[in-house]
Amino acid sequence: MGKNKKTTAQARKIRILDEAYADIENITDYIAKNNQQPLNAIKVGESIFTTIERIEKNPFVYKECWQLPTKTKIYRQVTCLSWLIIYKITSTEIIILSVIHGARNPSKIKSLRKIKL
Repeated sequence: MGKNKKTTAQARKIRILDEAYADIENITDYIAKNNQQPLNAIKVGESIFTTIERIEKNPFVYKECWQLPTKTKIYRQVTCLSWLIIYKITSTEIIILSVIHGARNPSKIKSLRKIKL
C-alpha cells in the first residue's frame, strides 16, 4: 500500500552488427582450420551466441567497458571463454559491436566508438 510498484526493465531487441558476425566467423574458422579442431569451433560459436542471449535478457549485469568510458555507461563488455563481446545499450536496442580476443590491443576496442550505427 502506498509504495510505488517497481517498473520492469524495458525489453530491448538485440542487433548484431555485420562486423561482429564477421568476427565470430573468423574466430570459428581459425579454430576449425588453423587449429584443426572443428568440433571445438562449433562449441566456441555456440558459447558466444549463448552469451549474447544472456546479454539480451539482462544487459546491465555486465561491467562497463573500461576502454570506452561514458557517463551513462552504455558501452559494456562480457568475457566468453577467451573473447570479449563488446556491446552498446541504447533506449531501444542492444547492439553487439565486436567480438575480439581478450589479448588484443585495446586500441581496437577504442575504435568501436566510431562505428556508424
